[in-house]
Amino acid sequence: MSKLDPKRLVTPALAGLLTLAPMLALAQEEVPVLNSGDTAWMLTATALVLFMTIPGLALFYGGLVRSKNVLSVLMQCFAITALMTVLWVIYGYSLAFSTTGMEKGVLNLNSFIGGFDKVLLGGVTRESLTLAIPETVFATFQMTFAIITPALIVGAFAERMKFSALLWFMGIWFTIVYLPIAHMVWSGDGAMMWDWGVLDFAGGTVVHINAGVAGLIAALVLGKRKGYPTTAMPPHNLGYTVIGASMLWVGWFGFNAGSAVAANESAGMAMLVTQIATATAALAWMFSEWVNHGKASVLGIATGAVAGLVAITPASGTAGPLGALAIGAASGVICFLASTKLKRALGYDDSLDVFGVHAVGGIVGALLTGIFAAASLGGAGLADGVTIAGQLWIQTKGVLVTLVYTAVLSYIILKLVDLTIGLRVNEEQETEGLDLSQHDERGYIL
Repeated sequence: MSKLDPKRLVTPALAGLLTLAPMLALAQEEVPVLNSGDTAWMLTATALVLFMTIPGLALFYGGLVRSKNVLSVLMQCFAITALMTVLWVIYGYSLAFSTTGMEKGVLNLNSFIGGFDKVLLGGVTRESLTLAIPETVFATFQMTFAIITPALIVGAFAERMKFSALLWFMGIWFTIVYLPIAHMVWSGDGAMMWDWGVLDFAGGTVVHINAGVAGLIAALVLGKRKGYPTTAMPPHNLGYTVIGASMLWVGWFGFNAGSAVAANESAGMAMLVTQIATATAALAWMFSEWVNHGKASVLGIATGAVAGLVAITPASGTAGPLGALAIGAASGVICFLASTKLKRALGYDDSLDVFGVHAVGGIVGALLTGIFAAASLGGAGLADGVTIAGQLWIQTKGVLVTLVYTAVLSYIILKLVDLTIGLRVNEEQETEGLDLSQHDERGYIL
């Protein structure tokens, strides 16, 4: 039997359908479809990122302060979690992720800040999707980023800011600093830094440089703690700090791998490079301290791990294992130098090294992202026509915009709060400790 010619089996009507088939398939692909696997992973990732703030960051910072201030730090992290949640629902999600009025390559107001169409989560229903997950899950996931970023700043002015001032500062800072930076970097076509091609997978600029620079400005505006640097102020419970750092390490897989917004190969590589960079940075800080001070400390290795987590954050979606090793090693050494030698040389009192770890680590990671995203170095590859030098310049622009914007606006907000209700507790309250003076409670029964 001779082979049938397929063309003979195609009727005119079927031929028309075959002609339309590619277009129909494309249209079908563009309709979002819920993926239960992606949703399950993102529910988990969201819980992991919240776990980073309470209890992770709270314990990490709480162990580093003196015993008379431990409750104040725990309270600040807890209150920020509650405040940011409410503000995110009222207007934060809308201003960060609304795409109304945005168009690729067109610079307008909506390139810098979102609109109000999603105020009070308007339009975010049980059925609405972002990619292949419920928009409710995406909004909650991004909420956890908006929670931890201002909470990170707490470490820079620990032991000396009034609780009322903290709430006002954080609420205003979230509104006019965090939300615009998040929108410019992450909201898609038409957003300024997105259109530039800035690579920031999970928050090198949005979270870490943003918080670290704000922390430095806050430390400078408030001034040094009473007795700093002549009075010894050792951490009161390094056990808390190590437990908190360990929680941050585990939670960070949600932070970085969750930023793929899917359970896919990108999430898998993000998890791998996060582990590699963190371990490498912990060792790099430990050995740097060993060489400089003659001993390796538990505080050093824990802080080094956090520095590695910070630095790999922007690169976690684009770097490969080689990049993770390099970023981890660089961040461990450079953040150690920034938190010790640079801090002593300049004399500022960044209580828990927020600038030295988060701003410096974020800068290191953001810049090296431009190098190790290259396919030739094991990365995911750069955009068509973009060289390593070109991407490095794009990353540099993103870093500079974040540095300047955050520094100027944070200074203005702090000054306004200081002029109205005052930023700092008085000398007697500082001596007594914030636990008693601000909350009328003790962390420990003496």
